Amino acid sequence: MRNIVLFILVVCSFGANSQTRNIELTDIWASSTFYPKTISGFVNLNDGKSYCIQEKDEDGFDVINQYDYISGKKVKELMNAKNVFNGQKVGFSSYTFNDDQSKVLLYYNSKSIYRHSSRGDFVVVSLANNALLGKAEQVRYPTMNPSGKMVAYVKGNNLYTLNLAKGKTKQITKDGEYNAIINGAVDWVYEEEFGMSRGFEWNTDGTKLAYFRFDESAVKQWQMTTYGDLYPEQYKFKYPKAGEANSVVDVYIADAAKGKCTKLELGSENDQYLPRIKWTTDPNVLSVQRLNRLQNKWELLMVTGTSVEQSLEETSKYYVDITDDIFFLKDGKHMIVSSESDGHKHLYFHKLDGPQIYQITKGDWEVEKVLGIDNANEKIYFTSTEVASTERHIYSIDFLGKNKTRLTTESGWHTAKFSKDYSLALHSYTSATVPHQYTIKNSEWQTQRVVEDNEDFTKRNADFTLGDITFSTLPINGQELNYWMIKPANFDSAKKYPMLMHVYGGPGSQTVKNSFGYSNFYWHQMLANKHDMIIVSVDNRGTGARGEEFKKMTYKQLGKYETEDQIGAAKTLARLAYVDQDRIGIWGWSYGGYMSSLALAKGNDVFKMAIAIAPVTNWRFYDNIYTERYMALPQDNGSGYDDNSPINFVKDIKGKYLIVHGTGDDNVHFENSVMMVNELIKNNIPFDSEYYPNKNHGIYGGYTRLHLYTKMTNFVLENL
Repeated sequence: MRNIVLFILVVCSFGANSQTRNIELTDIWASSTFYPKTISGFVNLNDGKSYCIQEKDEDGFDVINQYDYISGKKVKELMNAKNVFNGQKVGFSSYTFNDDQSKVLLYYNSKSIYRHSSRGDFVVVSLANNALLGKAEQVRYPTMNPSGKMVAYVKGNNLYTLNLAKGKTKQITKDGEYNAIINGAVDWVYEEEFGMSRGFEWNTDGTKLAYFRFDESAVKQWQMTTYGDLYPEQYKFKYPKAGEANSVVDVYIADAAKGKCTKLELGSENDQYLPRIKWTTDPNVLSVQRLNRLQNKWELLMVTGTSVEQSLEETSKYYVDITDDIFFLKDGKHMIVSSESDGHKHLYFHKLDGPQIYQITKGDWEVEKVLGIDNANEKIYFTSTEVASTERHIYSIDFLGKNKTRLTTESGWHTAKFSKDYSLALHSYTSATVPHQYTIKNSEWQTQRVVEDNEDFTKRNADFTLGDITFSTLPINGQELNYWMIKPANFDSAKKYPMLMHVYGGPGSQTVKNSFGYSNFYWHQMLANKHDMIIVSVDNRGTGARGEEFKKMTYKQLGKYETEDQIGAAKTLARLAYVDQDRIGIWGWSYGGYMSSLALAKGNDVFKMAIAIAPVTNWRFYDNIYTERYMALPQDNGSGYDDNSPINFVKDIKGKYLIVHGTGDDNVHFENSVMMVNELIKNNIPFDSEYYPNKNHGIYGGYTRLHLYTKMTNFVLENL
């Protein structure tokens, strides 16, 4: 037999033999035992030497405190909610400054709408004297202009501005209507699939607003039932499924003072996407990103007044991913843009009007994220996969693509937030077994201070039995696939263990990451150590961080290669002497639930059981932006949709199957599970199911997760 473990990337251990007790479900889902401390509400201040964070004072009021980077000493209290809200304990969920940081906008009393959107109240406060300058209730996306003289927000699908000096509100648009016209925000599918929600942007001098107008009239309506009252309520929203009509989207520019709105003429094609608008450093020049319906042609447009010129264009035989990596330099003449045009995601230096001057980064690795652009020193800070696709390290490089320097050394996952002048940084580091470590670094990347080492969390971990997690590769279907494995702390190579595989597997994703794993990691540890199991996760073809061809080879046939790889990995690992080939299971959530369902059907000779949580069961049921990006239109690729939808392979299921869904899932609709169950019944296939009333795609709240994972645990134990 070929050696299936080609190399070990990292081996991590908690010192398993010294642990005292097994993890229980209540430790994970009914307490904060396994939640390390993180730093939230961190904002750099303009002096380059200090930052602020949101905390509570000794009386329990929310405050914003300023701290010195180097010493860590509190400089002063910038704002206390006690003074703003007349002694009432009002907690704010976020805060933002204007450019000179003389004013702060506090957002509070927020209520979620969808994944990225919410509705809430705001106040604007002067930091000089805690004076209240303006407020509004139950609005969306309140945003100050750079000077802090005005606030723009959305209410009732219309765009408004509030003049803080005059205390006057101006209604910019008047045609907003629920499930018809949206101004200044985006529709459901843009929010979910383009990762955006606010649909307006201030220009650099705060005199103009660019905003989206969505006409949803032609989009078909989805309806969900919410339970709780004597008569259930129907919640209706526009949800375009694969192949169905989209919103017609336009971009307008509004004069903030006068309220006059001008529609941009971006061409006659309505069946397209406009996923980003962003002002350049010139307050009169707006950039607009445009995608065709098939998402294989991307354009960057530059708008000056009413003149529209194409700056960049990129095409692909697959699809073009939307990026936020477009950085307009302070010289007003150049920009830095990311692209996969050479087969890996890298950075390029361009003139503002388009022509590429040179490629900044190159190699068989990916630039994951740009952390900052230091214009003064002409340097870029970014994270990449150069060391390993399972890790992220921080690098710097100059604008010319020279002097690339790796700043981080510890194996794991690194990111950073830089001070205004890039002389200091808050460095965040984790690994599979190391919780968040926060340190202050100087420009030479020397540690100046430890901000948080989560020592208390590490001590709590020492009370529990935790097995080793190893990272390695498997040769599957002509590729070396990354995987991790957790073995019981008392592992005995002479024994045979059941094996449970955790899968997500969706385009560009990763589950095999040397980073802290939170709750699922501890559930897997519980199964491994309390119940003597091997736990494995494999990143199949189609996942991210390994180049364009690896990621996009699943185009037009989602599920085919991914499932083949999961089945192949299970068969290969089953040949290990300590794995019981007759007791192999698989579980996943969302795309992972889709994968586990398909794997149980197509790998019915391998998998004894599967758990599918909130799964897509038929690609025709899912939204069009996501599905068509990877599958094209169902009208043109019917076999691609049907050949790998689990609902069409129910008759092949032989193992035990648990399907779980929240009835209030606005993303992957409950319909997917209902129709899957219907097919199971038609084919007389036994199954288990669980539904959670009114719960969304995340299935959480109160004891919901404890109940869910109790169900999952019992199912695994009964069937493996």
